[in-house]
Amino acid sequence: MTVLMAPAGTTPSTALLTDHYELTMIRAALRSKTAMRRSVFELFARRLPEGRRYGVVAGVGRAIEAIKAFRFDESALNFLLEENVIDTDLADWLSRYKFKGNVWGYPEGEVYFPGSPLLIVEGTFAEAAMLETLLLSIYNYDSAVASAASRMTAMAGDRPCIEMGSRRANEHAAVAAARAAYIAGFSATSNLEAGRTYAVPTAGTAAHSFTLLHDSEEDAFKAQLKTLGKSTTLLVDTYDIEQAVRTGVRLTKGKLGAIRLDSGDLAEQAADVRKLLDSLGATSTRIIVTSDLDEYQIAALRSAPVDGYGVGTSLVTGSGAPTCGFVYKLVARAESEGKKAELVPVAKKSTNKASVGGRKYALRRLDARGRAEAEVIGIGAPPVDDGNDRGLLVELMRKGKPVARESLEDARERHLRARAELPQAALKMSKGEPAIPTIILDDDGDPTANPYAKQA
Repeated sequence: MTVLMAPAGTTPSTALLTDHYELTMIRAALRSKTAMRRSVFELFARRLPEGRRYGVVAGVGRAIEAIKAFRFDESALNFLLEENVIDTDLADWLSRYKFKGNVWGYPEGEVYFPGSPLLIVEGTFAEAAMLETLLLSIYNYDSAVASAASRMTAMAGDRPCIEMGSRRANEHAAVAAARAAYIAGFSATSNLEAGRTYAVPTAGTAAHSFTLLHDSEEDAFKAQLKTLGKSTTLLVDTYDIEQAVRTGVRLTKGKLGAIRLDSGDLAEQAADVRKLLDSLGATSTRIIVTSDLDEYQIAALRSAPVDGYGVGTSLVTGSGAPTCGFVYKLVARAESEGKKAELVPVAKKSTNKASVGGRKYALRRLDARGRAEAEVIGIGAPPVDDGNDRGLLVELMRKGKPVARESLEDARERHLRARAELPQAALKMSKGEPAIPTIILDDDGDPTANPYAKQA
């Protein structure tokens, strides 16, 4: 199995992208001689965002790269000592820190459900606990964007979607959003850094300011066409849409690539513009729509003569669910710091925040037609495959080293396959329960209590 990462050497230290208490816990654990106990942490969601029927995994490659870059340099250590976050003993240990454990997880593009063990981190308590905040910050955001993007591309069908939400997000989050959206089926992004770092295709033409800059709309169109060619997309709603369309068609002799609508009743305008374009002989000119689109509006536009969608704000904010609510919990730990000490399951019993102890294994149960029926989670041992089920966990890191690499195209294809396995109800835009149930099996292979069975 391979993981998605940026080119080597592009990530600075990630050591301080964490919470204060990660280090104070380890400081105390070193004193109590428990810090080096072998431990198993799992990252999962207790529930999906309200009404969602499935989620999408993204951020795996970014997370692996962030683990590799988790190093404490002199500047970071001095800051932590000055603030009394750590003492000299912990500073000495941190100066040599390098994650040497094992990581398993769902690969990018896979879909997930409540209780799915998306990431399993095995190592000492000290080395694995420190990664909590970093991993959650990456997974929660990237998967939220990918989950929203998947709903949008499902509604768009074979019409392309372009990510254009950079100005609605933190500048670094914007790059991550473009990557996550591409995994979930978006065809391109407006963000150039995403193009450079992750090879996501980029696209863009002009804003209203470009038209307003020129003495006339025709002058603006001439300049754009001369620079970018007839295949470009002209923004036609700065002044009068009909006049702009007629100008664009005339200047290109009916060979204009596309027009973009960015305001008003998009369905009605698209229908009117399609009729106008066809009447002018520009039958191949495409219609692209933007303007605060989300999956519901894209679904509503399916019957309109629209050829593509540009999506910004809703996408980079998870379309109402800007986080997946993932948690990172200790599920097993050794009884002592001895290398051969037995691992014992541990779990929270907190009201509404219970967890399930024990190392997990997961498969997707499929029916005879290859349709997903359930997420089956085994505790301590893999669930039994009834013949056509699909294992979900893959090895991501071994002894602190990434196992391999893969392309974003591989993740895109995986997502399409995983989404296609789901029951048809999974693609409904109305609120509902998860598309398939999560079944948790005990170490004897029998169903056991499942605190994630119902959404809160």
